[in-house]
Amino acid sequence: MKKDLIVSIILTLLFLPYFQNNAENKITTEYSINKTTPTISVSDNEYGIETDNFNIEEGEISANLFISNLFAKYNVSNDLSSKILAKSKNIFDVRKIQKGKKYKVFLSKDRRKQVKYIVYEQSPDKYVVFDFNDSTNVYIGEKEIRTELKTASGIITSSLWESMTENGINPLLANDLSEIYAWTIDFFGLQDGDKFKIIYQAKFVDTIQIGNGEIKAAYFEHYQKDIYAIPFYQDSTWSYFNIDGESLRKAFLKAPLKYSHISSGFSGSRLHPILKIYRPHYGVDYSAPSGTPVQTIGDGVVIEANYGSQSGNMLKIKHNGVYTTGYLHLSKFAEGIAVGSKVTQGEVIGYVGSTGLSTGPHLDFRVWMNGEPIDPLKIDAPPVDPISEANKATFKKIADFIIDNLNKIEYNYGLETK
Repeated sequence: MKKDLIVSIILTLLFLPYFQNNAENKITTEYSINKTTPTISVSDNEYGIETDNFNIEEGEISANLFISNLFAKYNVSNDLSSKILAKSKNIFDVRKIQKGKKYKVFLSKDRRKQVKYIVYEQSPDKYVVFDFNDSTNVYIGEKEIRTELKTASGIITSSLWESMTENGINPLLANDLSEIYAWTIDFFGLQDGDKFKIIYQAKFVDTIQIGNGEIKAAYFEHYQKDIYAIPFYQDSTWSYFNIDGESLRKAFLKAPLKYSHISSGFSGSRLHPILKIYRPHYGVDYSAPSGTPVQTIGDGVVIEANYGSQSGNMLKIKHNGVYTTGYLHLSKFAEGIAVGSKVTQGEVIGYVGSTGLSTGPHLDFRVWMNGEPIDPLKIDAPPVDPISEANKATFKKIADFIIDNLNKIEYNYGLETK
C-alpha cells in the first residue's frame, strides 16, 4: 500500500514541470506546439561513430536493390562482402531491406576512400551497422527515444477519429482514448458538441515524432456530463478513475467492436428486412465490414457456438449468474473458440459476417439479464476496484492537481501537430 502511495506522488512530481510552463501555470495547445521541436545540438557522433573521421554519403534504398549491390557500389571486395554477410545471418536478414529506407556510408578520408561502415536505418529508432574495419562486425543499434508531454483538445462534429483529424491531432490517439473510456462512453453514440481534452506523451527520435506514448490524463464531456480520467497506481496496477475515485473500467465494454455504426436498435416489434413480418428484435445491429473483429464485452465462458438458419454463426457467452451475451451472423469464430472456452474482456471471439438471415455484413449483439433480453445500450454495469479508503486522500490531491490543469486547456482548432 505504501508503495502505491509513493508511486502516485511521483506521478504528480513528474507532471509538475510540464504544468508550470509560465508564471500563470497555464497549459494550452500552443504550449505543446512550442515545445514539439526543441533545438538539437549537432553532434560529431552518429550511430556511435565519430563522424569527423570520415566522409559521409547517404541515400535511399531503391527498388530491387540488394545489400550486395550496395556493397559493390562502394567497391567492397567479394571476400569482405562474404564475411560481413556471414556475420549478419543471426543479426539481421539482409533480404528484408526495404525500398525508401535510408542508409549512410562512412568512407575513409584518404585517397582510397575505403568503406568503413554502412548504416541501414531499419526504423526511425533502430539501425543496422555493417562494420568493415579489421574485425568485421554487424550489429543493431537504437537511437534514444525522447518523450514530451503534450496536450490536445477538440469538439466532436462527426466521429472522434474525424474530429481529431480535422483538428490536426494524430488520430491514433482516438484508439487510446476509446480504450480508456471503453467502459464508460459508447463511441458509436457520440453527439455533436461532445468535447475532449488530453494530456499525453509524444515520442521523438531527434526532432521527428515517431508515435505516442501513454495518455496521462483525459477529460470527456459527453451529453453535457463531465468524465475525467485520472491515472492512479493501486494494487500494483495503473488504472484510470473518475473524480469520485471509481474505476473507469467496468464489468462490460460498451460495444463489442470498434469503428462501426448502429443500423438497427432494440425493439419489441420490428419489420424483419427479409421475412417482411413484424416481430421483436432483441438486439442491436452494428453495421461493419465483413471480417471486422468482434470482441467479448466481458470475462466469461462460451456456452453456445453453433450455426442457426436464422442467426447464422452464433456465440453465446455466460459472464456471471446475471448476464449472458450473444453474437450473431458471424462469418466465423476466432481460432480456439468453442463451447467451454474461457474468454477475457476485449478478446476477439469472432468476425463480422452475413450468415443466416441477413441482408449484409453486420453483428447482431444481444444481452440477457437473468434470462430475459434487455437493451444492450442500457446496461449500467457497476465499476470495479474503486480507490481504497487508505488511498483516498492521496488520490484527491492528485486528482485536484490534474483536473485543474486539464480545465486550463483551451479548445483550439488546427493548432496541434500530428
